[in-house]
Order: sequence, then C-alpha cells, then structure tokens
Amino acid sequence: MNIDTMRFVDRWAGMPLTFLLTVLTKTYRLFRPQAPAAPRHVLFLELSEMGSTILVDPALRKMRSQVECELYFAIFHKNRGSLDLLATIPSANIFTLRENNILLLLLDTLRFLCWTRKHRIDTVIDLELFSRFTALLTGACGAVNRVGFYSFHNEGLYRGELLTHRVLYNPHIHIAKNFIALVNALLCNRSEVPFSKEVVGDDEIRLTVLEFSPQEQEPLREIIQGRAPIYDRNRHRLVLINPNASELLPQRRWMPDRYLGLINKILAEGEDILVLITGAPGEREEAAAMCARTGSDRCINFAGATPLQQLPALYSMAELMVTNDSGPGHFSSITRLPTFVLFGPETPALYGSLGNSTPIFAGLACSPCVSAANHRKTPCTDNKCLQAITVDQVFALVRPLLSQRQPEEP
Repeated sequence: MNIDTMRFVDRWAGMPLTFLLTVLTKTYRLFRPQAPAAPRHVLFLELSEMGSTILVDPALRKMRSQVECELYFAIFHKNRGSLDLLATIPSANIFTLRENNILLLLLDTLRFLCWTRKHRIDTVIDLELFSRFTALLTGACGAVNRVGFYSFHNEGLYRGELLTHRVLYNPHIHIAKNFIALVNALLCNRSEVPFSKEVVGDDEIRLTVLEFSPQEQEPLREIIQGRAPIYDRNRHRLVLINPNASELLPQRRWMPDRYLGLINKILAEGEDILVLITGAPGEREEAAAMCARTGSDRCINFAGATPLQQLPALYSMAELMVTNDSGPGHFSSITRLPTFVLFGPETPALYGSLGNSTPIFAGLACSPCVSAANHRKTPCTDNKCLQAITVDQVFALVRPLLSQRQPEEP
C-alpha cells in the first residue's frame, strides 16, 4: 500500500474501530477487572520508521536494565533489517507485519494477536504518535499494561481509550527522550496524570558505538573494488552521499542538482577521494544517472550494493556522509562517522541523529510543517526549506574534514 492509502484506511477505519474496541474493553473490564502486573514480557510497537529503531534503542536498554524481562518488537516487514544493526532485540522475538496490501495486513494482524498470546505478552509500549492501527494492536493484544502517547486536552488524533499508562507527548524534547518517558511511566510505582513527571537527561539517550576490525571491513572493500576497479584501499578516501529519502515524506529530499554540485566540489578536493552514492536497491537507476552526470570514474553507484546489516561497517571506513533526513542519518549514529543531515519538513531538535552528526537546517517560519497533529502529511509542494540550503553552505561544513590527508594504512 502507498502511504496515502495507509493514511486513508488508518483514519476512516481506525477511528470507528478504536471507538468500538474501547467500548468492548471497558464493558468487559466491568465484569473482569484487571490489575496492573509486573512487566515480564514487554513488547515495543514501531511499524513504519526504520530510523526510529535506532532512536528507541536507549529506551530498550533502559527497560532491560531496570526490570528482569524479555523484550519483543513488532515492525513492518520491509523495516525488519534495521533492528539487526544493534541487535538489542533477539531475532526470535521480532514479529513482522506485511503492509503490501490490506489482505496481507489483516492476515498478519490475526497472526500477531495469536503470537502475543503465545509469548504471554503482559506489557506493550506503543511508540507511534500517528497510528490508530498500533492503538488497535495495543488494545487487542491481551497485555495487562498498555503504555502510549495520549492527547489529553490537546488537539490530535483520536486513538481510543485503550491505554493503562497515558504519557503526554512533549513536542519540545527529542523523540528519543519521549521514548524514555514511556519506559519511565511503566517503571513508575504510582499513578500520575499525565505520565511521566521525570527529567530525561542527555546521558540517557547515548547510543552504543560499534567498532569494526580490518577483517570485518574486508568484505566491504571487496564490494567497493567490484564496483570501482580504480579503488586503492591504501590511497583512496571514501565520502558517502545519500540523496534519497523514503516515500513517507518526499519533501525531505534536497534537490538532485544540489547534490551533483556538492559531489563535484568534493571530487575537486583531491584525486584520492572516491564518492559512493548509497541507497536502496530500488534507487540504483537514480544513483547511476547522478554518477553519469558527474563525468567522473571516482563517483560510484553504490545503491543496493550492500545489505542493511553491512552499512555500519561501511560507515566505519568513510571520512564523512551527507544525507537527507532519513534512515542512514540514524544508522550512522552507531558509528563514529561524521554525518551531515539536511533537514526541512522536520526539525533536528526532535528527530536529529544521536551520533556524530551536524544538522543543516534553514529554519524557515513554516518549518517544520509535519507533526503528530497532522499525521506527518504536509500541504507543501514546494520545499523551500531545503531549497534555501545552498551547495556552498554544505560544502563549507564538510571541507575541513576533506582537507585532512588520507588515514594511515590499516
């Protein structure tokens, strides 16, 4: 299903269904009251955003460190690989739902409801801000403790009355801190309205940084050699460019001509620089066209060249990356790679990378234009927030790193 179809179904089917499930749940609980229980089998729900699986990792680790429990995760099938990057959740504890069409999604929803009962899920933490579908999964999965964001007196999406722990989403702090607030609500030994009345410090959202040995990097060097026969591992420095973003919010894309201008400036900084244009397998043609326009054999089409699990090793070998506000900006945060992320419809104050990242944000009066209140659907068809960011502005930020000489031989 495309994103607009998913939004349509979520709205017009989600509202009556969450209302109906609320009525049924409240009626049932009149005759079968259910007291809160100690969390032992904790399920996290985050379906649609690959980058969020990195941003939620501090909350996962806090949950595991504070309570003796088993962690589980549910996610859309196409985003499954992002959970393997840090491997905080055991592979056997991950449930995937196929979103290709309505029938498959309904079938997997029934499978999900059986799966949660088979694994005795007693606690569910709904990480979504925008989805009535996850509210339905939360309410129907059989968990005693149901934690999630609630609108209270704010205008926002109606998601029923299915939560036992209602957390106030705070649009003035980073989303990773909001995820920690969900865990804090569950760990709180008293009832609060709203949850969670605790400070979440910057130290709580630090990520584990992965290190890779030369032996672990070797398969990537062989792949690069296959794509670029001129590659000399003892001479060439790698610069990564990710010019794409998911269809969830295409307004996040900086213009291809700007990326082309940036690539040409980067290549001109030294004959020892190779630019790899990264992306998903479906983005190979676009990357190939951009490489061809540079007219340089040092600009390499690397889209779809590696599985997602190998990206951190690639990042550990590169000098820097420039990317739109999308998954790679978050995936690189578990390495030491200097990453420059272009923001427009969203703000780095809420969704910035937690790693060695520099946000580039014009800060127009209309930006950010997507939020929890509008289901991340903007009316904008002219993303001046990204057009306002020039090639010279971005190059001025990355050039100091390029002026350094090549690293020592491994």
